[in-house]
Amino acid sequence: MDAFFLTAAVGFGVIFVAELGDKSQLMALTFATRYRPWPIIAAITAATALVHLVSVVLGAALGAALPTTAIAVVAGLAFIGFGLWTFRGDSLDDDEQSRSSRTGRSVFVTVAVAFLLAELGDKTMLATITLAARDDGLAEIAGTWLGSTIGMVAADALAILLGAFLGRRLPEKAIRIGAGVLFCLIGLWLLADVLLLG
Repeated sequence: MDAFFLTAAVGFGVIFVAELGDKSQLMALTFATRYRPWPIIAAITAATALVHLVSVVLGAALGAALPTTAIAVVAGLAFIGFGLWTFRGDSLDDDEQSRSSRTGRSVFVTVAVAFLLAELGDKTMLATITLAARDDGLAEIAGTWLGSTIGMVAADALAILLGAFLGRRLPEKAIRIGAGVLFCLIGLWLLADVLLLG
């Protein structure tokens, strides 16, 4: 049971940081300007749970097929890549902007579909795959899924709630730089762990 809680905590922390300043967080802010927060949060939770379930299954399959040292090196390099990607920043393209501003019969369905599409191949999905590739058992895989899902929902909920109070005054550049530095540090730690201590 300790492995479950540890991987859940790591998944939460990594994905929470990854989501700060991400395009899906920008979408959450956009939806919050049009709709009440609770249907948005419910839809984000459903979409995130599904995407991260697929991510941990893919990660676990990769982890079972590859040697541990190779996984650790790839994970370290991937997190450094996520850091550099985060420094670059995300923005909504015209199609994503129109999806986030569209009205429909169901706010839940609109938001859930938009988030599913936005998360496919996104850094939070790739980070979840990377975390799950290091997991050894079902408890760790389940912990990574739960932690990463809650981490993303928490970051997006924070954006929705803060966005309602602060509008566009959030220091996006500072958040992006801080998240990028954390990703690079995690990547360097993983590489040092396998190359120097392994």
